[in-house]
Amino acid sequence: MLRRLPAHLLKQVSDTWFPNAPKIALVQDNLSTHKPASLYEAFPAAEARRLVERFEWHYTPKHGSWLNMAETELSVLSGQCPERRVPDKAMLTEETAAWEAQRNKKHAKADWQFTTANARVKLKRLYPSI
Repeated sequence: MLRRLPAHLLKQVSDTWFPNAPKIALVQDNLSTHKPASLYEAFPAAEARRLVERFEWHYTPKHGSWLNMAETELSVLSGQCPERRVPDKAMLTEETAAWEAQRNKKHAKADWQFTTANARVKLKRLYPSI
């Protein structure tokens, strides 16, 4: 049943929220329930295939949190505008697009240093004692 919940949510996103979108970019983590196969488990093959083709599937790194990546990028972006307010949405959009193009041109990447061993030490209180 757990695999069916994301599949039904994707159907709702496709058919209810964005019925006219030619393609829907889907950014998600690497859980096994977040794969196209979950659609085939929840729906008949023809319906599953229709839904699979509606989405553009993008996965976050297995060893990194998409939320951390987003927070890091927003921090870099906000560091470029110290002590200054952006006056309107149009300028914010323009400046963000220029910043994004520059980051993409440099092929900026996240350098994950937090290993499982580090997590066990830092998050020791969250792990059960055996």
